[in-house]
Amino acid sequence: MAEARRPLIFERFGVQDTPEGRAGLIILALFPVLDRLQAGTPRARRVARLLTEAYVTDVDDCLREMGVGDMAVPRKVKKAAQALGERCKAYSTAARASAPVPALAAELASTIPGLGEAPAGANALAGFALATVERLKTEPEDGLLAGRIAFAPLSADDLMETPT
Repeated sequence: MAEARRPLIFERFGVQDTPEGRAGLIILALFPVLDRLQAGTPRARRVARLLTEAYVTDVDDCLREMGVGDMAVPRKVKKAAQALGERCKAYSTAARASAPVPALAAELASTIPGLGEAPAGANALAGFALATVERLKTEPEDGLLAGRIAFAPLSADDLMETPT
């Protein structure tokens, strides 16, 4: 959660500071973690499922806190759960493309509000996500299961107009 709520991302990378923008960043932060856990042992895959369930529960709680009517909450939660699955699948496909940074940046630009108008931000966040995927591949599973997630560094210096 903390990784997805860094003010820098909203202030410098172009992501809109809206519920949709924040949800998009949470999914982006979850993507490398879920990708790594789902490739692991049965225990890791179970933790990936529990992490997904925690995301869905958090969405439900947030919607209720925002005052969304009880009748609309289940429909919106279902939509958020589908978005998590669909985006993680699309991000995973992009990560395996021959040119992963531009492929993932295009996916991010189409799914995270504000990034369509901020290609440098989309490229930087794509690089961040891909670096995190690579970093997590080398992390021992026990550390991940204990909640020690080594995200790649991200700073305003990572803003770039064209991917390398």
